[in-house]
Amino acid sequence: MARTTAAHSRAPIARHGRLRTPSVVARLVAMLAVALGVGVVSSAGVAAFAVWDAASAVTENAIVLDEDVQLPPSLGAIEGGVNILLVGTDSCEGQDVALFPRCANDDSPGERNDVTMLVHISDEPRRVTVVSFPRDMLVPIPACEKPDGSGTLPAMRSQMINSSYFYGGLGCTVDTVEALTGETIHAAAAIRWTGVIHLSDAIGGVDVCVTGDISDKHTGLHLTEGTHTLQGVEALQFLRIRHGIGDGSDLGRISNQQQFMSSLVRKLQSDSVLANPGVLFSLATTTLSQVSQGQLVVSSALTNPAFMVQVAMALKDVAYEDIVFVQYPTYYRPGDGRSDVMPVTSAADVLFQALRDNRPLSLTGEASQGYGVEVEGEAAKPAPAASADPSAPAEGGSPAGSAPAEGGSPAGDAAASAPPPTEAPAAVELPSTIAGTTAAQVTCTVPQR
Repeated sequence: MARTTAAHSRAPIARHGRLRTPSVVARLVAMLAVALGVGVVSSAGVAAFAVWDAASAVTENAIVLDEDVQLPPSLGAIEGGVNILLVGTDSCEGQDVALFPRCANDDSPGERNDVTMLVHISDEPRRVTVVSFPRDMLVPIPACEKPDGSGTLPAMRSQMINSSYFYGGLGCTVDTVEALTGETIHAAAAIRWTGVIHLSDAIGGVDVCVTGDISDKHTGLHLTEGTHTLQGVEALQFLRIRHGIGDGSDLGRISNQQQFMSSLVRKLQSDSVLANPGVLFSLATTTLSQVSQGQLVVSSALTNPAFMVQVAMALKDVAYEDIVFVQYPTYYRPGDGRSDVMPVTSAADVLFQALRDNRPLSLTGEASQGYGVEVEGEAAKPAPAASADPSAPAEGGSPAGSAPAEGGSPAGDAAASAPPPTEAPAAVELPSTIAGTTAAQVTCTVPQR
């Protein structure tokens, strides 16, 4: 599948030393903030032209996907469903050696997608499903175009999914996930370490909780039992942590990242972000600066403020219970300990067919495949907006309950003639091998025992 830059040249995606320690996994979720933040900034008219102009400056380096969405001229919510692939890589390029000392001496080749998440936004009624793919899952990798446009790389029957970026850049990871899931991906982004630090700072941090003290020498994270607001380096450490939580596996780390994402989504929908133009503008400009500095690689749709606006408008009112985070179902390869994991495609087919049919999901599996989190309670829903006084007349209209204007008919007649509401489709009960939570559930990280 051909991938080109927006300028129709084929600029290479740089490959650099691979870190041997786990890289940031849910930092990609900050791209949800990108879509929501840039979109609301633009739609609210807060320095919209400045954001648009800054986005234009990075467009020429964007990756063009064959399936990049074609947008209508309206700035309403995006029509139909959309899939956005979010990738986190383990590159040392542009990183602060003081924060990542291994980058000073790391000479291993390549850059890998240690984080791979598919964000599915449904058509009306709006629901959001975020699917995390374990980095060690063995999958077929299709033939991919070389990032420098010099030819095609041959297909491979079975490789870790996190080698797809190393093999052929962001476009190859898109092709791999499309082949695995049967979904069409409309936009994609890859982010490096510094990107998540700056983006978490821009929104003022994210609240997380732990059920006991955590002290992890691998990431340097030290947290006491309770709730913490994390930003900057601490947010990055929390997203990277694996050894100090759950069963110490990458699966446990995914559930930990999903706690972070769930809390992030609730914050993005809150007044502290949506009603704060300063935070929104900071988020938008920070995102664009990370693109220009090479800490974010994006497809062309994600440099288009109109697309950002439309995605933001589709996301902004989705109920917590309709924002679902799941792990792609896997099992450990027999005799391999807890290393390589194999996909359970039969269970995954149920998930992706439900998404194609625009059906709500019902979770039956545990919150965590790797025992990284526990469900502690329900999230407090935002207070509804104050309703207008029902006795007050609308502009140019009559007070509620008053007699209809001469020659008119009572409002009840119109209601009686309206078609009955369409019955909501039944939820699809996901197989128990699919672990997940919703944004309505508050989860807390469990220290490794």
